[in-house]
Amino acid sequence: GQTNLKSPQDIQVYAVNTNFTLRWNYTGNDTDVTFSAEYRWFEDFEPSETEWKELRGCQNVTHTECDFSSAITKYDDIHHLRIRAKRREEVSPWSSIFEMIPCFIAQIGPPGIELQSTNGVIKIKVSSPEANQDQKMWINDLIFNYNLVIWENSSNAEFRSQRIVPVQIIDDLAPDTTYCLKVQAIIPLESQGLFSPTHCIKTTRKVNDLLCATNLRVFALNMEFHLHWNNQYKQHVSYNVQYLFAYLKMLYDDHSVKWLNVPGCENITDTQCNFSSVITAVSIIYLRVQAMGEYNKSCLSKEIKVDPLITNEIGPPSIKLDISDALLHIQISPPGSQGEVMRQHYDLSYRVLYWKNSSHNAEGIQMKETKQTIGTVPNLTSLTLYCVKVQAFSKAYNKSSPFSKEECIKTPGDKILPLIVLATFVTALVVVLLVAALLSFALYQAYNKIKYVFFPSCQPPLNIEGFGEQVFISPYLSTTEEQIENCFIIETNITEEVNQIDFKDYKHSKQSSRDSGNYSNDDNNSGNKVSEETLEKGTV
Repeated sequence: GQTNLKSPQDIQVYAVNTNFTLRWNYTGNDTDVTFSAEYRWFEDFEPSETEWKELRGCQNVTHTECDFSSAITKYDDIHHLRIRAKRREEVSPWSSIFEMIPCFIAQIGPPGIELQSTNGVIKIKVSSPEANQDQKMWINDLIFNYNLVIWENSSNAEFRSQRIVPVQIIDDLAPDTTYCLKVQAIIPLESQGLFSPTHCIKTTRKVNDLLCATNLRVFALNMEFHLHWNNQYKQHVSYNVQYLFAYLKMLYDDHSVKWLNVPGCENITDTQCNFSSVITAVSIIYLRVQAMGEYNKSCLSKEIKVDPLITNEIGPPSIKLDISDALLHIQISPPGSQGEVMRQHYDLSYRVLYWKNSSHNAEGIQMKETKQTIGTVPNLTSLTLYCVKVQAFSKAYNKSSPFSKEECIKTPGDKILPLIVLATFVTALVVVLLVAALLSFALYQAYNKIKYVFFPSCQPPLNIEGFGEQVFISPYLSTTEEQIENCFIIETNITEEVNQIDFKDYKHSKQSSRDSGNYSNDDNNSGNKVSEETLEKGTV
């Protein structure tokens, strides 16, 4: 059971696409040694093949490497490999186990390329690294991007690198010059493949056609897109603006027949066109201009790539101001007529500047940032002019708009002072009404007194009619005042019988008259006596 053969060491596997090569080192000095390998694999990281099996392509080989591509069909599963040396009936111990997952260690192979030189440009057609293979490590060829390295075939060449699509036109080349190039396939953010073999080709001289539109450029603001170009043709010319979705260029098919005309930009004579109708925020497109002259002559311009969210510029937002409850309310509208599209795709934030505007001099400018379209500024000063302007910006795209037009609003006065003024006014009004009521009452009472004294409503009774010659003395007037005119009651039905009324009846009438209280004075006894004497004299 003993052997002098040594085990192979330093086992490595090299994988390009689905091609696998096993390599190792052998330090023994033995001759006529062959090597054989075995493998086992685990499906979903669970043992499914516990028995070691012979590795096809790696049995009884005499070199220190072998190709076992035909033995591997599960590229996502774990595989174990081991190898040993053999000389006639003698075998070495097995090597240490080499573990691998094929898709993790495989490199991207070189792509295939075809070159064509025409009219001063080079047309490159790239094929997938696994084109025309039955077994593929990467199922979808569309995951590949391609990197081109090109240089002049000269001693002082400068290398130029650029990203290309499977069918690419390389322009801006010197005429009658030999260029060399190579292409590499990459999977973004994962791995880079091997470069293709170097290919060289000579450019031709370009024919300068004045009919072609030149200097294509795009101006875009708030998702409104305009294409401009220059016309160097002196005769009548019309234009068709054409577009192609960028994803079609990622296909390996010929996309030259998939260009479409932009609606509203067909058979025009202007050197500009609004192509917003074909723009979606997430779709990259290519544009070109087809110039058409007389005799059905036409020429295609260079293509220009438009990535809407990168090409577009953000315009200033619009704002409205309002004040309530000691707060300045700022309402922000996203830029442009498609403000909601701008807000969603750019994830807009807003930079708000506000300040007190005193005699048109800004003082104490303050700034706040917000993602909301409604903002408030507290702690306002009454009777003060506040001014505001707002800038929209997107951190994701590193874009910002100009500031909006400056808007100003004046805060109202303090609400406490009007309340004080109102309370004072109401209090004064109540006081004035009370004083007026008291004064009116006093005047009314005085008027009644004066009317009672000077203009009595009742006339003296018939009993005192005989006092015509005697002056009536009022207890309310001094003796020096003007005498009051005597009043007489004239009754036509009075007869001479009145003279025969005895004094007692007169006294009874006098008593009744005194009880009425109209023209009597119980306290003036002397006056009563005089009246009685006078009445007796009249009776006699």
